[in-house]
Amino acid sequence: MTEETQTPPETQQTTPVESSHTDVLPSQEEQLRELEIKAAEHHDAWLRAKAETENVRRRAQEDIAKAHKFGIEKFASELLAVKDSLEAALASDKQTVEDLRGGVELTLKQLVSAFEHSGIKEIDPVGQKFDPHQHQAMGMVESGQEANTVVHVLQKGYLIADRVLRPALVMIARGKDA
Repeated sequence: MTEETQTPPETQQTTPVESSHTDVLPSQEEQLRELEIKAAEHHDAWLRAKAETENVRRRAQEDIAKAHKFGIEKFASELLAVKDSLEAALASDKQTVEDLRGGVELTLKQLVSAFEHSGIKEIDPVGQKFDPHQHQAMGMVESGQEANTVVHVLQKGYLIADRVLRPALVMIARGKDA
């Protein structure tokens, strides 16, 4: 009687605890696989972003090197006309002083034009207060002007983009009282 009432182990039903345990494992494994795939995707995206920033940095360095190397190209091309004019003046054997002077004036106009196109400005400080940032005093002279006023320019100064390329060499007034 006891044997009839007992069911063989093959036909026994699984308990709810066992059933829920086997359902949980595949779900966790799937989640782990999904997370590994996402991690691989994020790692790949990170590597691509890192490579892209490295390429941008390298291109920027190349652009800076080219700017340093060829930044003067526009100015140099404008100076070629000045050089050509000077060579033409020297090539002619039979020139009068007036012809030579006219050629030099034309060449100077070409040079001034090249300076203007390149942002080079002349410093003309006559009558202005002495500015040690733009002028270099070579001496003091007696003058009826106020002390420390530029009286005479010995050599012109130049600015490029509001930065002193070369200071003007000047003589300044000693002043009325001195």
